[in-house]
Amino acid sequence: MHIVILVLVEVLIVIGLSRLVGLVFRSIKQPLVIGEIVAGIMLGPSLFGLVAPHLAVTLFPPETFPFLNVLSQVGLIFFMFLIGLELNPKYLGGQLEVAVLTSHVSILMPFSLGTLLAVLLYPLVSNASVSFTAFALFLGAAMSITAFPVLARIITENNLQGTRLGTLALTCAAVDDVTAWCLLAVAIAVARTGDFGGAIPTIIASIVYIGLILTAGRWFLQRLAKHYLRAGRLSQVLLAGIYMAVVASALITELIGIHLIFGAFLLGAAMPKNEGLVRELAVKTEDFVLIFLLPIFFAYSGLKTQIGLLNRPELWLLCALVLGVAIAGKYVGTYVAARVSGINKREASALSWLMNTRGLTELIVLNIGLELGVISPLIFTMLVIMALVTTFMTSPLLEWTYPKKLIKLDVVQPETEAETGIGTSTGSGTSPHPFRILVPVANPSTQKGLVQLAVALAQPALPYETLRERQSSVTTVGIALNYQYPAIVNPLSLIEYQEDYAFESTPVEADRLIAQRRQQLEELINTLEPPETRSCVHPIVRISSNVARETAQIATLEQSDLILVGWHRPAFSSNRLGGRVGQMLTTAPVDVAVFVDKGKEQLESLLVPYSANIHDDLALILALRLLINRETCILQILQIVANQAKEELSYELNTMMEQLPTSVRDRIEIKIIEAPEPIQAVIQASEGVDLTIAGTSRAWGIERQTLGRYTDQLAIQCRSSLLITRRYSQVTAHLASMLPEVSSQEPTLRS
Repeated sequence: MHIVILVLVEVLIVIGLSRLVGLVFRSIKQPLVIGEIVAGIMLGPSLFGLVAPHLAVTLFPPETFPFLNVLSQVGLIFFMFLIGLELNPKYLGGQLEVAVLTSHVSILMPFSLGTLLAVLLYPLVSNASVSFTAFALFLGAAMSITAFPVLARIITENNLQGTRLGTLALTCAAVDDVTAWCLLAVAIAVARTGDFGGAIPTIIASIVYIGLILTAGRWFLQRLAKHYLRAGRLSQVLLAGIYMAVVASALITELIGIHLIFGAFLLGAAMPKNEGLVRELAVKTEDFVLIFLLPIFFAYSGLKTQIGLLNRPELWLLCALVLGVAIAGKYVGTYVAARVSGINKREASALSWLMNTRGLTELIVLNIGLELGVISPLIFTMLVIMALVTTFMTSPLLEWTYPKKLIKLDVVQPETEAETGIGTSTGSGTSPHPFRILVPVANPSTQKGLVQLAVALAQPALPYETLRERQSSVTTVGIALNYQYPAIVNPLSLIEYQEDYAFESTPVEADRLIAQRRQQLEELINTLEPPETRSCVHPIVRISSNVARETAQIATLEQSDLILVGWHRPAFSSNRLGGRVGQMLTTAPVDVAVFVDKGKEQLESLLVPYSANIHDDLALILALRLLINRETCILQILQIVANQAKEELSYELNTMMEQLPTSVRDRIEIKIIEAPEPIQAVIQASEGVDLTIAGTSRAWGIERQTLGRYTDQLAIQCRSSLLITRRYSQVTAHLASMLPEVSSQEPTLRS
């Protein structure tokens, strides 16, 4: 087979496998980069070469390695440019003194331990052709690295960028990145010249070039930025000039005697941080680099990773020692410095785990060391394992040390209390739990009806003066109607990222997108009617890698009583209640209602088909909330029987309805009909109403099937808007705050 054809086949395999394995790791809440590194290792002698050696040699013969190397080097050059481009001075704005101390100690400790470890490893895994100084410097640098790109994405995905921990971690990682790259440059210079004395001219030339880039180079780049501002767009000519500058800078640092990647990183760091220019440049560059070129680098690294070299117990013990030194050095160094700086134990521990993230940056360092012959394939494999383990453990250890409920207290809870006034006491001297509705909003411009329904469920559609007059009124059955019961609607907008490295997932860009989405939600809230109800609506905007899972977590953290989600048509399923909606119906640990909006803005007539199960109980309870909140609303409870077998309301539900005020009960009609096909009867009855509310029961063609699927006949054919309810917990009291005497009845509706 022609060598070019073979390389293209290899590229096809590499991109496909890296995407597949990367998505598998994303599904278990791990950075995509881990999956891509694992995919590269799978293609090498560690797995593919072990399972099918002849096929592996046929598909990945040594003659193709130089081609893969060239593609991977080009990918690294532009990836390092992107890293430098994203190194925003804003990251250095907060707690800089603490960050400088913490980051430098977090480098000094693992670097020192790494050089001590070199004393043990050098005679065992190295040879006389490599000087001990170069070996020790490389091992120390490898122990000291923190992968700023991966760490930044972990912070963004955990919504830590607005917390004390997140800002400090970003600052530490930014300082660490610059310092560690300088150390690596020295290590490369020593490795290429043989000793430290011979590396001094290279170090001096590097300092001169850095000074040149930060003065004359920055001046020239600022002229480019001004041209961009005048043009209002990044033209192909300007983009070509920037790419030429990246390659030229990489070549200069290679000629100086350090490495190609430093020149690319330096030019990216020197680029003016104009918001529009950086965004457009990153977006135009990253897709091809991250999807096409970077997986080739992972595959090229995987072809050189030979886990089979660890073929004796003592070698695995050495690997464990390398891993232990790497983790302990970073953790202890960061923790001690953070505690000395006055940071509490929990945040210091979380910061230490974050700084242990090695990721792709570590792999770049290791490939340089292997390419220069400073480290052997054996120690290379050990360090690759270390990079994978330290990156893999970051997210779970961060969640264990600094769980989401503490993040909420750190950044969300004070804002919520200030906005909603939850801390105010009621007449009883206590602060009742407000009735909370969480409303996932994917598109604020098209989902006004969903939020309007949530508001209708939450608050009375009455003027403030009327509420004041009725606050202490007593009904004929002696129930005090508290028309100022606490209720909160939280429109939830989750900005979902599929990629670890996407520029949009950098903390600075994420903050911009969050602010933009929050503004869109505020504009939506300002259109809700009546205006008096808008005060109970408080949007939540977050970053997420899994919308259904994150929605369930936020519902738990916010102590939501109900998730009200909009119906959508899944892209890859004919089941209307599939996809994320199906996941929420199946897995959310709170009550869920799915709104199928048919465009009817009024909520004057309601229909509840009732078949005596807990999901229909929830449907009826939500209908009663609407009935109480809207004086002009009427409710028809439809019972469909066969053979004159009437299904009575449950005793508890009957008792609760008897507790309702006369003004509410007078607007309820219970209609019993006999029909052979209950679903068609409901569809026919829905023609004359504004909203049908039905539980997820077999009677209405809405039932859970295997693998969490729901049938959806009623969702498709219903003539009115439809609200589908699924009850999770019978402890949730949806009417307790409206009718105090019901609080002891509602939780026991049905066993």
